[in-house]
Amino acid sequence: MSEFIEYDSREALFQGLADRVEDQLRAALKAKGTATLAVPGGTTPAPFFHRLRSADLDWSKVRVMLTDERFVPETSERSNTRLLRENLLQDKAAAATLVPFYRAAEAPEDVLDSLRAGIESALPLDVCVLGMGADMHTASIFPEADLLAEALDPQAPVLLPMRAPNAPEPRLTLTAPVLQAARSVHILIAGADKKTAFARAQSANSPLEAPVRIVQEQAITHYAD
Repeated sequence: MSEFIEYDSREALFQGLADRVEDQLRAALKAKGTATLAVPGGTTPAPFFHRLRSADLDWSKVRVMLTDERFVPETSERSNTRLLRENLLQDKAAAATLVPFYRAAEAPEDVLDSLRAGIESALPLDVCVLGMGADMHTASIFPEADLLAEALDPQAPVLLPMRAPNAPEPRLTLTAPVLQAARSVHILIAGADKKTAFARAQSANSPLEAPVRIVQEQAITHYAD
């Protein structure tokens, strides 16, 4: 059952999301001894990361992965892995295990098998936090991406390379079945343009035009202007 939570401020949004995710990770750790968390890249989630990383959890039993990554080395300012290390894998969360989404190669296809193996061993996701673009993409599943239909297929592999007109470099992304299989899904959006895009996605005819639709019906959406 979907839920849309509108907060009075972005500060309240990031704290509210961190509190929910902390509770869900704690429940997973109590139930089975380990937990897997997937989070988005970009700069928007940084305040959420700053709050979550001080959570009193057994982070040594938590595996953390991105929902998607640009195919750039960690030295690049566009690396989501770099942002994750700098903003989430600090303080108490420094003890967590990072599941890699990048290996050096000429093209993402050259390292797919090794990356997929690491991801598959950490599945299913216990908690998945997703962002959404104004074009209604989520993770790196873009409306005009080259492998859009493949990423939405119920039989899709866990990880696919993705190229899209507005993406400067190739991406690697978790696919629809992985995101939909997460035990808890959250969507983080901020700003009036994102709220409008979210509403457009809800009335879209197909995930092919609004990929975020693949999780809208099961997600808790956290929003502040």
